[in-house]
Amino acid sequence: MRQVKVGVVGVGHLGQAHARILANLPNVELVGVVDANASQARKIADRHQTHVFATHLELAQHVDAACVVAPTTFHHEIAADFLRAGIPVLVEKPLALNLAQAEELLELSLRSGAVLQVGHIERFNPAYEELRTKPFRPKFIECERHGTYTGRSTDIGAVLDLMIHDLDLLLDLVGEPVEEIEAVGAVVFGGHEDMVNARLRFANGCLAHLTASRMSPNPKRKLRAWAPEGYAGIDFIKRRLTLVQPSEELRRREFDADWYNDPVRRQLLQDQVFTRFLQSVDLDCDRGDQLSSELEHFMECVRSGERPRIAGEEGRDAIALAMRVLDSMKQHRWENRSDGPIGPDDLPSPAGPLLSDAA
Repeated sequence: MRQVKVGVVGVGHLGQAHARILANLPNVELVGVVDANASQARKIADRHQTHVFATHLELAQHVDAACVVAPTTFHHEIAADFLRAGIPVLVEKPLALNLAQAEELLELSLRSGAVLQVGHIERFNPAYEELRTKPFRPKFIECERHGTYTGRSTDIGAVLDLMIHDLDLLLDLVGEPVEEIEAVGAVVFGGHEDMVNARLRFANGCLAHLTASRMSPNPKRKLRAWAPEGYAGIDFIKRRLTLVQPSEELRRREFDADWYNDPVRRQLLQDQVFTRFLQSVDLDCDRGDQLSSELEHFMECVRSGERPRIAGEEGRDAIALAMRVLDSMKQHRWENRSDGPIGPDDLPSPAGPLLSDAA
């Protein structure tokens, strides 16, 4: 197996994890790192006994592949330079700031033949991978992705920072175009939306409800889906998959609710819900971290030239859907009148303090 020389552009919170994993992968040489913060670049380079390069263009002269983990604002510029040079890149999500930039990166990849992989890491979450092995055709999906405010990724809002993970998962799970979108969001800390709620209707009738927030006290990353085959629930943090399947008795509509009207039989029903009527299994899928799996997959694609699981097309499609969510959010009329507040940074005036001791 040939050795791949790779570099990392951006070694902050997430990029340093890329560097750590790449430095320990077999047949991979971490040639160097780049970061706007020179002391951070030096610290990570020293930790992994590699080099610091002043710019990504300098790094490009020494690598077979690169990971772009810089702020989203710089994804397009950096990735485009690597792709023009025919160097494969893994670009962290989101692929770009807007659809035009995403389209250009995809075109550069197709023109040069260089692999373009997008870091939609939840596709490599083992709980999601397990679900994708099942015959499952969802018709209603709920996604929750909440985190606390960290001060990172302030160049984008909650849609491109958080919700885009679930938009990508929905496109993969449903496999149909989105026909209708209604979204609402709010700017809290300033700059971009910090919380957003969206409702999507797909061409095949599937409905999806998504929430994303970066102002929650506790992290939450969950997906719940209902399908003709049953129910599936994923806890992305714990890497657990819950599956529930109706019994044949329920499927044949042979359940007689009236028979369970008296208290004794009602207790019997409660005892049998998850034995006789609903068959349930809770799968612990914690078999390795998804970032390692994602980077191993990228290295395999660099060596073989094969199309990545999440290539430029998937990254572009997620951006396109995110732009539609943002457009809907910006057009939301809070009071349903033309002269009222509109959009995430033009909120209605509060009626008063929610807490009695609030200033």
